[in-house]
Amino acid sequence: MSTETVPAGIDRRGFLAKGALAGAGALAGAGALETLVPSFAAAKSRGVTKGDLAILGAAEIAEALAVTTYTNIIRTAPFFGRLAADDQGYLRAAREEEMSHYLLEKSVTRKDSPFKRFFYPPKMFADAQTTLSVLVTLEDAFIAAYLVGVRRFSTPDLRVTAARIMGIESDHRTLARVVAPGVAAQDGGPIEKVTGIQGKAESVDPPNNNGYERTLGWTRISKAVNALLPFADRTAAAKAGFDTSKSFAFEPFRPTLPEPLGEFHSFVG
Repeated sequence: MSTETVPAGIDRRGFLAKGALAGAGALAGAGALETLVPSFAAAKSRGVTKGDLAILGAAEIAEALAVTTYTNIIRTAPFFGRLAADDQGYLRAAREEEMSHYLLEKSVTRKDSPFKRFFYPPKMFADAQTTLSVLVTLEDAFIAAYLVGVRRFSTPDLRVTAARIMGIESDHRTLARVVAPGVAAQDGGPIEKVTGIQGKAESVDPPNNNGYERTLGWTRISKAVNALLPFADRTAAAKAGFDTSKSFAFEPFRPTLPEPLGEFHSFVG
């Protein structure tokens, strides 16, 4: 893996600013939007605000991180090839879905994520327990971040879209917990407990252990920025004990969703 890194020394405010700048000026003179999601162009005529763009910019960074995480699990994690076919299928489909979310958000911001390489804790893709705990941690963060969008976006269309994406991130969190008991013995399985963003090892029985999604007390997007900063910034990664000797590139692609009925057809679904 390349040791190229994102710029060092970026603090939380700088990270959020870069996310917001990803959408700055996005609506002025924009041409045809991504053909994958043309109906999201309706957001232009509904007055997207600077606050909306800040949330969308941060969400793009999160989705780029998600795509990178799933890509490297599929490509490099030893335990992946020994999972049942349906568990492998979940991970592959999640990668496609996260890329679709990224493109949907980019169709409004008209900018790529300003962060294109990411850091992870040691043994991220070598140890199944670490992989699944970090994956659930990220999905916990994504769920809470999109709930900030539900709370803070300026229009009903954007709020409902955030809720629709959040529902998929919730699927991913549960399915990551479904995978854990299916990890082969030679990879340290079966894994019976997974630790998410709240730092508590939770039993994977049952995998759908939430009656209500966890907001984590986040009411502003800066909370999500704080949680994701170590994955994107070398200095923050080092402080968090992440492996800064290597970084992993975000590799965009054109996704194919598993079911046409589940694609983003319009704001009304």
